[in-house]
Amino acid sequence: MLKDELTFDQFNQVNLSFHFFPDDWDQSGPKGPTNIALYPDLVEPGSRKKTLLLVKRSIDFAVSAVGLTLLSPVFLAIAAAIKLTSKGPILFRQERVGQYGKLFTVLKFRSMFVGNDHSIHKDYVVKLIRNQAQPTNSGGSGVYKLTNDRRITPVGRILRRLSLDELPQIINVLKGDMSLVGPRPAIPYELAAYQTWHRRRILEAKPGITGLWQVTSRSTVKFDEMVRLDLRYATSWSLWLDLKILMMTPRAVIKGSGAY
Repeated sequence: MLKDELTFDQFNQVNLSFHFFPDDWDQSGPKGPTNIALYPDLVEPGSRKKTLLLVKRSIDFAVSAVGLTLLSPVFLAIAAAIKLTSKGPILFRQERVGQYGKLFTVLKFRSMFVGNDHSIHKDYVVKLIRNQAQPTNSGGSGVYKLTNDRRITPVGRILRRLSLDELPQIINVLKGDMSLVGPRPAIPYELAAYQTWHRRRILEAKPGITGLWQVTSRSTVKFDEMVRLDLRYATSWSLWLDLKILMMTPRAVIKGSGAY
């Protein structure tokens, strides 16, 4: 039984919903319901959406391939700056959770000193997910993120401020682990702290480099609200919405709101 597979806390988080359907359809007969909209469970995912997802993947591949070529001088400049100013590798590799729980290695330009204590971030994130974290007052507005982190290098601070540390994730997009637009990929210890409904964010859409959360309220909202934004994106997704988010991203990057 499901109850036997869940802990007491997890079982209490399970919510059930049900619908009353009209009785004017004889399910034993050859004809279907007169109004299919009243029977959503009978509607299979449309071929149109599958086609659009294939188009989305094609766009991801093409844009990331061109982007890697055009941005190669920027990659080289950042790599040199990292190597000349701090010891350690140029790239930071970390295991992340992709769509449907598939694990992959995300790539970022290293923005921290090597050998630092990662438990600092883990402890803060767990508190954030459990709504126990307090916003940090920075620049007159509260943000839900670690600020003034001494683990970050001087070059890394600039990279984070302009979100340039995320550029190597173009390789993840090219490989198919991520999309240009989508929810941010979770770290495994984040997923372990999720409530049941939080887990929908890794089921509904492939993780992305930018997304609705980043261009609207990055780091200025609580975790629950961030998840709601991710689910809002997933349920209302369209190619036009992706294009709109991509067009809003440069302004959000230049503004630098919530980036630390």
